[in-house]
Amino acid sequence: MQLSHEDQLRLNVLVAQSLQAVRIDESRMRVHALSEKGEASIDLNPTCKDEKYIRLIQQFLSTHYLGSPGGYPVFLRRWTRMGQARNDSLEKLLLIGEPEAVVAVVHASGLTNELARRAWWTSTNAENARRMLEKENVVKGNMGKELAQFLVEFLPFEEEQKAIIDSVRLVLQPGLIDNETRRDIWKRGKRKNSYYVGFLQQTPDNLPIDATPHEKWETATKALKPEVDRGNGYARLLCRTLGPTGQAFLHVANLVLQKPNDQEVVVALLNAIGNYFECGKTGTRTCRDMQSLSNQVGILFGDDPNVEKILSIDPDLQPQLNAILSLSMVSESLVDPIFGMTDAIGTVMRKKIEPVIQPITGYIRLLQT
Repeated sequence: MQLSHEDQLRLNVLVAQSLQAVRIDESRMRVHALSEKGEASIDLNPTCKDEKYIRLIQQFLSTHYLGSPGGYPVFLRRWTRMGQARNDSLEKLLLIGEPEAVVAVVHASGLTNELARRAWWTSTNAENARRMLEKENVVKGNMGKELAQFLVEFLPFEEEQKAIIDSVRLVLQPGLIDNETRRDIWKRGKRKNSYYVGFLQQTPDNLPIDATPHEKWETATKALKPEVDRGNGYARLLCRTLGPTGQAFLHVANLVLQKPNDQEVVVALLNAIGNYFECGKTGTRTCRDMQSLSNQVGILFGDDPNVEKILSIDPDLQPQLNAILSLSMVSESLVDPIFGMTDAIGTVMRKKIEPVIQPITGYIRLLQT
């Protein structure tokens, strides 16, 4: 099976130009190309079934640009989705008309702002936008705001909670959206608390709410200042948590803990909490139950000189310090044994994870005003 003579001629003329990207519209049987001069298109004249003919077009493009008709190797998909595509081949991957090759480009660590522009022209979808906004070059380039705006507008149509969390986290990066848009996204959290988790991940110390500092904040800050200046991470974390930004974080985390939507929200929330309180050698965050976590905290109280120093300055801070050390070890590992046995969501899921959530909620309330 071969391409029609007319298509063969037109494609040869097309690839003789300096192209930047190629996409194939399978529904209209049309090839679109992007160059410095603008866009061009070719209406195809199939000589067989459309699906087979599209494959012939891709083989033609692959042979021209990659030197092989095999196109993008399917068996490499998982590898390139981990960002391991060779940086020197990214431009060529955008010229062979294969959607999976575009996915490889947007996942690549060497993605530039220019390549992001070409990839976005080739395949416009939310998942590609999220992957590109994970790259610093794109965030700081002129594509950053365009991709962020797309994700903001697409948020109401997202169905997966993890996609919502990732989109919110990524658009909250500095310089991508204005304050009004940020406030609008925050308001959506009242209806779907997965929005809040994105804020906890990206801007944990800059949440758009006012919070009152803990009653012990001023005295603790004064008493522990020498330790903070000395580099005692636990002292710094204790002052941060008792202050207004820490209290805001605790308030929002507690809101989501009361009614997480599904397992993805629980996992993201627990990791966000552990990341916020992570400081020093507070364990490996691999505890699979609350008893193991409590045992790890007990070891720290007996062995860590930084902990002993804080308690020697103010013994009354022991409950708060215990809570902070406990929260620093929180991670998704705590719910792995539960989620490994069930795919429950909603009320049923929340019932099953009560042995994990209740103690964490207790630590949070102990740290609140």
